[in-house]
Order: sequence, then structure tokens, then C-alpha cells
Amino acid sequence: MGRMIDRLNTFKQYRPLLEQLVSKDIKLKYRRSFLGYLWSILNPLMIMVIMVIVFSNMFRFDIINYPVYLIIGQTLFGFVSESTNQAMWSITGNAALLKKTYVPKYIFTLSKITSSFVNTVFSLGAMLIVFVICKVQPNINMLFIPVILLQMYIFCTGLGMILAQGTVFFRDIQYIYSAVITAWMYLTPIFYPIQQLPLTLQKTIKHFNPLYSYITQFRTIVLDGCFPDPRLILYGFVVAFVVLIVGVFIFFKNQDKFILYI
Repeated sequence: MGRMIDRLNTFKQYRPLLEQLVSKDIKLKYRRSFLGYLWSILNPLMIMVIMVIVFSNMFRFDIINYPVYLIIGQTLFGFVSESTNQAMWSITGNAALLKKTYVPKYIFTLSKITSSFVNTVFSLGAMLIVFVICKVQPNINMLFIPVILLQMYIFCTGLGMILAQGTVFFRDIQYIYSAVITAWMYLTPIFYPIQQLPLTLQKTIKHFNPLYSYITQFRTIVLDGCFPDPRLILYGFVVAFVVLIVGVFIFFKNQDKFILYI
């Protein structure tokens, strides 16, 4: 308990550094960009339009408000993909600084997750535009959306820590995770309805793919105007905290060895 309190106090001391790192990441992403932050809205919109044209014509899914269905899955998966890929190199990418001075190593991983989260919040503007065009009716349940994003933030923080510490020792993780994230995308009902899959695969995705929980919660609120199934919410939080606990445990257990490998 005392160690946890010490770490919380340390986090408070280095919180300004975390804020500076997040600010730097965001500014670097849009540096020398003519449209700047508008790309957070335009980029997902352009991708969504292309995917709507391709998938709605090739597969003709019977989904009401398909553009809304698609951009929700696209945006949430994009956050997981971007944040974890950025977090994976958060330690090795700051090797020079870590060798010169003491900084809590998790600050760098947390900054990557947080900056990706901020970018995702910006991209919600694109989602809002699609909602307006497709005449999505606002409802009181939309106030629950920040809770869904919180579940995802916790989940990505844990997964990011696992990847960050693993990459320090095994650089090949980048290639393995690249294949995993591609398979993960296709095994998540982002651009297709889950009913298109065999029943066995549907059950597997529902039980072992946390992204299904987060995306389904979001779609239930927006497309159905209903509050998400409490079991999905419980599942989302349980998985998020389990991954976070595992990630933090592994990270802190191995962080003293980082200096020997970076």
C-alpha cells in the first residue's frame, strides 16, 4: 500500500511532464500541415466514404445508417491501433533521455496512449458530422459515451504497457503485432454485421474480443437509442482492468532491466 502511495505521489510530481509530452506529440503530428487539426476530421471522413462505397456495393449489407455503423467501428478501432502501436515504441524511442536522467518510464507510455486518445476525441467531430448528415436522433443515453471511451483508455493503457516492455527485450514484437492488429481488425465487426459470420465464430468474438463490447455499446446508444446491455459494460470494464493490472505488473517488474537493452 505504501509503495502504491509513493508511486501516486511520483505521478503527481511528473504530471506536468506528461502534459508536455502529450502536447508535443499532438503538435508534431500536425506540424507543417496546412489544415492542421482539421485532418482529424477530414481523414476519417474520407476513409469512411471510400469504405462505404466499397463495402455497401460489394457486399450489400442490410444495415440501417451504414455510414454511422462504419464510422463508429472505424474510429474506435483506430484509437486502439494507433495508441498501442505508439506505446510499443515509447520506451525504446526515448532511450537517450532515459539514459541521462531519471524519469518514471511509464510516463512515456502513458503519454502515447493519452495523445492518441486526444486525437480520437478530435476525430469525434467527423463522427458528429456523419450523425447530422444521416439524421441520427440525439438521446439521453449518449451521455454514457465518455464511459465507453474510458473503458477503452484503460484497456489500451494496459495493453500499451505490455507491448512497450516487451519491445524493449524483443524487437520482433513489432512484426508480430502488425499481423495481430490486422487479424484483429477483420475479426471485429467494423465494416460487416456480426450476423454474417458462422455461429461459432460469433460466440468466439463476443466472448474473447473486447473491442466487440466497446463498439457494440457505442452503436447501441447511437443507432438504437438504447442504453447498452449491462453485461457488455461489466465485461468491458473487467477486461480493461484485468489487462491494466497485468500490464502494470509486468511493466514495473521489468522496468529496472530496460536500461540494459535500450
